[in-house]
Amino acid sequence: MSDDEEYTSSEEEEVVEETREETGEGDPEFIKRQDQKRSDLDDQLKEYITEWRKQRSKEEDELKKLKEKQAKRKVTRAEEEQKMAQRKKEEEERRVREAEEKKQREIEEKRMRLEEAEKKRQAMLQAMKDKDKKGPNFTIAKKDAGVLGLSSAAMERNKTKEQLEEEKKISLSFRIKPLAIEGFGEAKLREKAQELWELIVKLETEKYDLEERQKRQDYDLKELKERQKQQLRHKALKKGLDPEALTGKYPPKIQVASKYERRVDTRSYDDKKKLFEGGYNTVYAETLEKTWQERQERFTQRTKSKLPKWFGERPGKKAGEPETPEGEEDAKADEDIVEDDEEVEEEVVEEEDEEAEEDEEEEEEEEEEEEEEEEEEEEEEEEEEEEEE
Repeated sequence: MSDDEEYTSSEEEEVVEETREETGEGDPEFIKRQDQKRSDLDDQLKEYITEWRKQRSKEEDELKKLKEKQAKRKVTRAEEEQKMAQRKKEEEERRVREAEEKKQREIEEKRMRLEEAEKKRQAMLQAMKDKDKKGPNFTIAKKDAGVLGLSSAAMERNKTKEQLEEEKKISLSFRIKPLAIEGFGEAKLREKAQELWELIVKLETEKYDLEERQKRQDYDLKELKERQKQQLRHKALKKGLDPEALTGKYPPKIQVASKYERRVDTRSYDDKKKLFEGGYNTVYAETLEKTWQERQERFTQRTKSKLPKWFGERPGKKAGEPETPEGEEDAKADEDIVEDDEEVEEEVVEEEDEEAEEDEEEEEEEEEEEEEEEEEEEEEEEEEEEEEE
């Protein structure tokens, strides 16, 4: 063995002895203390284990109780759901039963109503047959408002195909009587067939009469519409409108202002309407009369003064004429006034004619200007198209 190995082994022995002295393994008191500690730890562990087992048993009991409670709750919930389903089923059956009863009541009411309508129709046909004198082809009855404010015809149009089929079945059920031919012999069957044949012939004749009556009514309605159109044409011509202005679905449009108007029009709609319904002539005549009255009043209220005599003679008197008395001079003056009034009237008429001619010339000039502007616009458009091409 080398020196190094001897040195290391001796060092290890010294370290082991030091640790033994520190721990006191060789001391009996130390060993007793260690055993006491172990026994204390064992007792403490036993207490912990017993406590844990008690807590565990309590938790298991609580869990068991909760599971039992949950099972009971599931059972009660299943029973409640079963009762609820039963109640819903009964409610649904009751609702279906009520709907069926309501439908049966409506069918019965409809059948009764159709029976009454059929009776009225038969009575009306019988009255028409009994009536000898020829009356009007049709009568205009008052409109009967239905449940929602609709007429009977509108309600009839709004019915569905199924409703019409149902009403047809109900009406045919009491119109077409069932054939009771059980136990009939050959003679009775022949009689029944002959009776049915006569009924068919009778119904066909009634159908033909009603068709002819409907044709006559359509023709009368067409004639009445044509008369109404003719009256409306005359009315439109009287008002100065287009003949077809009042025959359409909507009333004619009213021109409320001229396209040459340059000032604000303060007249009301009724005034404008009267003007464009042919009242412009009356307005024009009223303005003329007003200007004439104003000019006449101004002329009659002028100051009249006789010309003074010049060397004993009136100016304008020809030589050799006799002297005119005072009254005749006044009469001559009145004649002169009348002549002056006639001249004024002629001047007014000439002025009005001139104004009308000027207005026409202005309108023609404006139309020519508009035509020239349209031509220039067309030329510009053609030039632009050529440039684009």
